Amino acid sequence: MKLKGIHVPHLKHTATSAPVRLPVPKTVSIPMSMHIGRPAKPVVKRGDAVKVGQLIAEADGYISAPIHSGVSGKVQKIDEMTTAMGAKVPVIVIETDGLQELSETVQPPDVHDVESFVAAVKQSGSVGLGGAGFPTFVKFSINGDLSVLDAVVINAAECEPYITSDTRTLVDRAEDVFAGIDLIKKYLKVKRFVIGIEGNKPEAIAKVQALAAKTDGVEVQVLPPMYPQGGEKVLVYNTLGRMIPQGGLPLDVGVVVINVTTLAFIAKYIETGMPLVEKCVTVDGSAVKEPKNVIVPIGTSIADLLEAAGGCKSEPAKVLYGGPMMGIAVPDLSAPVLKNTNAIIAMDAKEAQPPKTTPCINCGACLSHCPLRLDPRAIARAYKQDDAEALQTLCVDLCMECGCCSYVCPAKRHLVQTNKLAKGKLRAFQAKQKAAKEGGK
Repeated sequence: MKLKGIHVPHLKHTATSAPVRLPVPKTVSIPMSMHIGRPAKPVVKRGDAVKVGQLIAEADGYISAPIHSGVSGKVQKIDEMTTAMGAKVPVIVIETDGLQELSETVQPPDVHDVESFVAAVKQSGSVGLGGAGFPTFVKFSINGDLSVLDAVVINAAECEPYITSDTRTLVDRAEDVFAGIDLIKKYLKVKRFVIGIEGNKPEAIAKVQALAAKTDGVEVQVLPPMYPQGGEKVLVYNTLGRMIPQGGLPLDVGVVVINVTTLAFIAKYIETGMPLVEKCVTVDGSAVKEPKNVIVPIGTSIADLLEAAGGCKSEPAKVLYGGPMMGIAVPDLSAPVLKNTNAIIAMDAKEAQPPKTTPCINCGACLSHCPLRLDPRAIARAYKQDDAEALQTLCVDLCMECGCCSYVCPAKRHLVQTNKLAKGKLRAFQAKQKAAKEGGK
């Protein structure tokens, strides 16, 4: 039995559009927080000359990632910016010179064992490129006990509407994906690899099936196009039949999940030494004139991407990082492409207009379509009643904020938003309990 979900319009307009590399922008703005964990710490200052691939910010703590420049030019300023999540973080603004001079530091890393492999992944600046932005090296840090890992699930589901950047990785760079598989085989001693991909990507499926047929230990599982097929817990269950425990990680069931584009990048970095400095981004949405996939340096403005896609047919009413189900609205078009930006979706007024909310009719659609079998109705009641203990019993912390509940609700209630607020309330309650317990010792 597969975990449930919902059917959403695919809208994969750019699936057959090979990525176009855009001209280098006049300036790039590179935030120090483009990953889960602590922001990176700048190691350059105003007026410094920088080159492509040069380290401009170092990781500041274990759960952090270094940042490199994707352009050559001069540091115009180190300022502060407000992210789409509302946090204020440092940002390095670089005025480009158009020369794209390569840094002397760009050299293939010395990789000869598991420790040097994990170190190289860390040095590359790699994070989850499918949207989450978790530093990749942490997933491979298993304290030398390789026996705890027996399978790698490669996430190629790309279940959100519009987005096709991972699809293009499989079509255009499948060899890099399989080179990444060979690296994990060699250094982490994993023998089983499962590529999970939705069945609405025939060209990509044909490409990987042909390569998998010639590669030991690799299977391609063609999954029903069902959102949120790419959710980590959903994908692990639907490909391997393993249930990640509450509060646990894939490694608790012997699995590492890695995004297909992340894996392709790691292989290329080990080969060339070029760190994560650019992204393939899908530019689409009802307001976009010419949807396409583009390759740009990290830090390029959204305005530049929309201009490259022919501009907008009408004034966009909402612009998102990512897809329409879990994407985050950007504050303005000067917002930059981040490490984990896989799409920019610009919506016209009709598409962006939120529906009118009406009272709950207790139909149970939200419960029956939740992939993790949560009860958003009961969670909403407990949140309204300020009942943190009930929220804990209802396992609201399992919610992955996929939005299935809000999508299927005939009353169009803001269920996923309430779940998110409820998770915050539960965290505060648990922190208070922990403090009281520690204070009583």
